[in-house]
Amino acid sequence: MSHPAFLRAAVTAVALVGAVSCGKKAGDDGKGGGTLKLGVILSLSGPFADVAKQIQGGIKTYMKQHGDTVAGRKVEVLYRDSTGMAGEVSKRLAQELVVTEKVDFLTGFGLTPEALAAAPIATEGKTPMVIMNAATAIITSKSPYIVRFSLTLPQVSAPLGDWAAKNGIKKIATLVSDYGPGHDAEAAFIKAFTAGGGEIIDSVRSPPQNPEFAAFAQRIKDAHPDAVFVFVPAGQQSVAVMKSFQERGIAEAGIKLLCTGDLLDDHQLATIGDAALGAISTHHYSVAHDSPENKAFLDAYRDANGAEAGLPNFMSVAAYDAMEGIYRVVQKLGSGKIDADKAMEIFKGMSFTSPRGPIMIDPETRDIVQTVYLRKVEKANGELRNVEQQAFPNMKTPAPAPGGEPPRPPGGEAKGSAEPPKEPAKGSAEPAKGSGK
Repeated sequence: MSHPAFLRAAVTAVALVGAVSCGKKAGDDGKGGGTLKLGVILSLSGPFADVAKQIQGGIKTYMKQHGDTVAGRKVEVLYRDSTGMAGEVSKRLAQELVVTEKVDFLTGFGLTPEALAAAPIATEGKTPMVIMNAATAIITSKSPYIVRFSLTLPQVSAPLGDWAAKNGIKKIATLVSDYGPGHDAEAAFIKAFTAGGGEIIDSVRSPPQNPEFAAFAQRIKDAHPDAVFVFVPAGQQSVAVMKSFQERGIAEAGIKLLCTGDLLDDHQLATIGDAALGAISTHHYSVAHDSPENKAFLDAYRDANGAEAGLPNFMSVAAYDAMEGIYRVVQKLGSGKIDADKAMEIFKGMSFTSPRGPIMIDPETRDIVQTVYLRKVEKANGELRNVEQQAFPNMKTPAPAPGGEPPRPPGGEAKGSAEPPKEPAKGSAEPAKGSGK
C-alpha cells in the first residue's frame, strides 16, 4: 500500500472507532437503554433481491411471533440496499449504520461479498455482526465480532461427496458458480468424493451473475459422467440450470443429479416442476422437515407474510434463528448498552431447537453446528418436496484440502469464469438472474 493510501486508511479507522466510542446509541435514555437498532444489509434490488425477500420474511415472522420489544427495548430494523455483489457499497452502508445510526447489531448479509466487505467495520466499531445467509467458510474468521446462523457450503457439500462414493457412483462432473461459495462447495465435495475412491472427470465454473447454462449442460452430457454435482445460487439461477438440464436430456442420458439444496430451493420447486423428481441433495432445511418447531414456523411465516409470499426457504429459517440469537443476547445483557465482547461470549456455545433441528454456535469458530440432511425430491400430497432420507448430525465445517483446493481434472476451469461458447445450441435457457450466498 502506498504511503498516502496507508494514511487515508489509518485516518478512516481512527475516525470510525472514535465516532463509535464517543457517542451514545441513538435512543439512549442516559442509562444505556432506549431503542435497540438492527442494521440489516441486503440486496433489496437487482438480480439478488430474492435473497432479501426470504430474509426479510424470516425477520418479519420472528418479530410478529415474539414481539418488537426485548428486555424493555423497542426493536428498530434499519434496512439498507447493497444492490448485489458490490463490496464497496456494503462497506459504506456498514460504516453509515455503525457511525451515524449507531446500530447495536449489524445483520442480514445474504451474499458473501457483502459480509466480507463489512467485516472490518464490525471489528473497528466493535459491533456484533450476525450472518443470516452468506455461506463462504472464511467469513467468521474475518472479525472476532462475526457469528453465523446459516450454513457453510463445505458443511453441506462434504456429506454428499462421501455418500456418492459409497453408493456406486464412480465418475462425476461438477458445475459450480465461480465465486467463494461455489469454490467452497466444489472443493469440499471433490475432497470427500475422491477420498472414497471416486473420480472427477470434468469441472466447470459458471459466471456468478447472468450465466448461460445451455452450453455447460451440453458439455456435461458429452463427458458421460455417472452423475453431476451442482452448486448455483438459489433462486432464478436454479430454475435456469434445471431448464437447461431438461432441454439437454441430462436425466435421459442416465446422469444422476447431485447438488446442494440451493438448486432445489423449496421456494422454487414448483417452478422447476417434475424435472426435479429424483434429484438428490444435501442441505440443512426443508419445508418437509417433520417437527413441531417447523410446523409452528410454517404457520407463523404464512401468518406474517401472507399466502402470496409462497413457501419459506433455508434463508428465511436462518434469519428467524438469527433473530432468536439476537433476542437471547439482549435478554441476557439486560436493558443497558450492548457490550460487543460480552455479546459475543453469549453467542459462543448458544444452542436451541430451530425449525431445521438442533443448532449450536461453535464457541471456537462462532460458526453454526447443525444437522445436514440427505434429501430426495418426491411428491407429497401432489406437491414437490425435498424429503429427508438420512441425517448427518452435529456437522461442523470440515477442514479444507491440504494446500488449498483439491486437484482439478484436465480441462477444468481453475480460475476465472467459465465462459460458454458464443453460439450455444438452440433452445437454451434465457440468461438468468438469481439469488445467492
